[in-house]
Amino acid sequence: MDPLETLEFAIEKYPHRTEVIPVRELIMDSARQNERRPAFVQLELPDEMVKGLRGREDQEPNLLLLVRIPREVLSRSESLIVLPNEVR
Repeated sequence: MDPLETLEFAIEKYPHRTEVIPVRELIMDSARQNERRPAFVQLELPDEMVKGLRGREDQEPNLLLLVRIPREVLSRSESLIVLPNEVR
């Protein structure tokens, strides 16, 4: 299963069932890497989302993705000018 293909399918076919939440809104704590420990981010998630991470043994768990959108793409998303490589 390719996570990107699954994400594209979910957004196209099931947009009303696909949740998109900016991680910044969920951060409780974070720290950069140092010589004693790796970098980490602690998130506060709704209980239903946490329950769905592993699922029951007889069910496939929910797919939770962390997607990074570079600044350059964010700035392009607000532009009214369409570049040749942005046309499908």
